[in-house]
Order: sequence, then structure tokens, then C-alpha cells
Amino acid sequence: MTENIQRPTLIRANELTCIREDRILFDELSFEINAGDIVQIEGPNGAGKTSLLRIIAGLSRPYAGEVEYIDTDITQCRDEFNEDLLYLGHLAGVKSELTAKENLNFNLRLSGYDDFDSYGILAKVNLGGFEEALAGHLSAGQHRRTALARLWHTNSRIWILDEPFTAIDKKGVEELEQLFIQHTKNGGCVIMTTHQDMGIITDDVLRKVKLDYRFV
Repeated sequence: MTENIQRPTLIRANELTCIREDRILFDELSFEINAGDIVQIEGPNGAGKTSLLRIIAGLSRPYAGEVEYIDTDITQCRDEFNEDLLYLGHLAGVKSELTAKENLNFNLRLSGYDDFDSYGILAKVNLGGFEEALAGHLSAGQHRRTALARLWHTNSRIWILDEPFTAIDKKGVEELEQLFIQHTKNGGCVIMTTHQDMGIITDDVLRKVKLDYRFV
């Protein structure tokens, strides 16, 4: 676990319960996520990993329980929470009819950023030379890196990432891990799911929340 002099609690889950049809995905689940934490949500397919991420991000409501952002229910501080949140879902959210540069510009401006170097940011995710290529013509890995590029230009402390390593090669995974570590050293946190083994992020840095559904 990353050592920090001050590690304020950014997210607190209080007795979260999520039910889908006849399955209890998780029940009375509680945990805290502090500045400096990298947290991996684990569990078999269908255990509710994406559902939990969406609940933490405020995109879905739990059956019971609440999520707090700095000791306040996220439903009561929506604007402040959203400003401090960067959420990337399992789907990349990249528009095929736009170029890699246009996609990045759209997402950064949507997040309130006006002054940025698109070419420099895309170069950091190995998309130099592909800035003007339509996203629909890019490979799956390039498509994913187009979505991930915004991680290199954000002030949000809370990163919630659903399968960020999908279609990313080994070198790209290592670069992302290094970025995660740097982000947590700067007072942020990363909450993610992944089916891939990680190399740089080790068990002394990583915390895990394990899910395992059961039938009602």
C-alpha cells in the first residue's frame, strides 16, 4: 500500500446491497478508499463488479446502502463529486466517426478543460501519427488508448476504471500501471476491475474487494 503522510478518505461505501433478478450480487458491503489507494474489484463473471463501479460512480442506485464522498452522501454533493471523478466504463465511449484527436478534445472539454496539447497527450499513449485517423479505422488497442488518453490530463483524484487493460499490450499495461502509481502518490485513488495479471502494481500496493454472488 502506498505510504502517505496524510491519507484522507475519499470514498466510503456503507452497507451496499445490490440485487439483480434472483441474485444478490453483494450484501451489506462496506469499505473505505483513501487517497493513495489502488483498489481492484474481483469476482467471477456476473458477480457485480461493473454494478459496484457504477454505484460508486453514482451512475446506479444500490438496493440499500450509500456511498459517501469525503463524508457526504454523493447524492448530496453531486457537482463536487463529479468534478473529482473520472469514470471510464467497459465500453470505450469513443465515437467511431470522430478522429482520435476529436474524441480526446470532446472528452476533455466536456470535463471542463480548455488548455491542453492534444498531440502531446496522444503521443503519451502511443498514438502519435494517428491523431487525425478516424476512431472507426483504429485497432481495438488504439481505440482503447484513445479513451484512456484523458487520464494523462485530468485533475480528478478519483479514477473508476472498468477493465482499462482490455486490448492493451504488455508495454501499454506497464505504462498504465506506472501512471496509476504516480496518480496515487499525488493524492489520488484508482478503483478498477481487470482480468489481467499486473506486474508493476504488487500486493503491497494493491487492495482487493472480492465479490461472489448468491441466489436469493
